Amino acid sequence: MSKTLKNIQELSNLAAAIANDTILINQIDAVSEAIVKAYRAGNKTIFCGNGGSSAEAQHLAAELSGKFMMDRKAIPAEACHVNSSFVTAVSNDYDFTQVYSRYIEAFGNSGDVLIGLSTSGTSLNIINAFQSAKSKGLVCVSLTGETGGLLNELSDYILKIPSKSVPRIQEIHLLIGHIICEKVEQSLFGDE
Repeated sequence: MSKTLKNIQELSNLAAAIANDTILINQIDAVSEAIVKAYRAGNKTIFCGNGGSSAEAQHLAAELSGKFMMDRKAIPAEACHVNSSFVTAVSNDYDFTQVYSRYIEAFGNSGDVLIGLSTSGTSLNIINAFQSAKSKGLVCVSLTGETGGLLNELSDYILKIPSKSVPRIQEIHLLIGHIICEKVEQSLFGDE
């Protein structure tokens, strides 16, 4: 079997496993409902991640704030890392492990939803962001790999992907993110 086919088969098998995981499917629905509740109360969604997960965080924030499948009113969503001056200033003046927690201190409000994407669940800048978010009353959602890492203790909702392969975990994170975006958009604007 070629490496290409092997990678496609790994993703296909992982997606099939998730399709049969009623607990995870129920958690995805619960996260979607929590985000809808936050928007209806006038709150926002904030995303954070590192590397490929930061790209996914920014991608999903754009799907919510701009549009996903429907032409509709814009809603507030942003990824913590998109202001490069903020990221570099905090990293220089403090430490990179503080960059997302400082963002939450500055921009997070009680009732907002923080979504952290971390395949390991052990990234210190995300752990610190979740600690800051908990102290401010944000709803904390994590998308992780199979163990959940330290985010197990800090998450109101944790969506653990049963894999150790970083690329496959990230691919499923994007699938779940798209499902959530579609459900949120439909719930908020489906009657328009």
